[in-house]
Amino acid sequence: MYKLICFDMDGVIFKDINFWMELHKVFGTLEEGKKLTEKYLHSDYNKLVEEVVVKLWKGRDAKPYYELVNSLEYIHGVDTVFRELKKKDVITAIISASSIDVARRVQRDYGIDHIYANELIIANGKVSGEFIWPIGAGKEKKAEIVRHLASDLGVNLKDVVYIGDSDADIEAFKIVGRSIAFNAFSDNLKKAADFVVDTDNLVDILKFID
Repeated sequence: MYKLICFDMDGVIFKDINFWMELHKVFGTLEEGKKLTEKYLHSDYNKLVEEVVVKLWKGRDAKPYYELVNSLEYIHGVDTVFRELKKKDVITAIISASSIDVARRVQRDYGIDHIYANELIIANGKVSGEFIWPIGAGKEKKAEIVRHLASDLGVNLKDVVYIGDSDADIEAFKIVGRSIAFNAFSDNLKKAADFVVDTDNLVDILKFID
């Protein structure tokens, strides 16, 4: 029986979106955001934060940010999946390069045990220009958090399931007992996965966890 189930969030728990790109749309910085993300996402995340959070977003009203957090639409089957996992007394975690405020929403709605995501700091109703990024762009950072969480919980990595949808999840897939590519757009991730679920209904992962 698997003891810890880890989920990516954008595209897995929520319908296929990239939260930070959606925030660029809301703030009217999409074209600049695309160029900066392409240039720095996997080569210099610190520089990406400086260029986007400090130079493009600092001082902006945070109301559109919170409206976006609350407007995201859950993918089909989320309620059923977390209800079933609670029945089995399985520990749940979100490990995502998306926003911690989005993860907190899922935690409130479904009782997720542990959440890890990047945090856009809001102060006095404005984007402060600060950004805390324990996940960064994912990849090795996600695997590192899986290792630390499993160790802290006393769970063997072979008893961990990880569910993801992008290249950012590949390193985590390599270290867990079972990996599931869900609704994935990445062929590389599908190749790395133990199981591939090509649907948009999260319930379809349950047969690979039981």
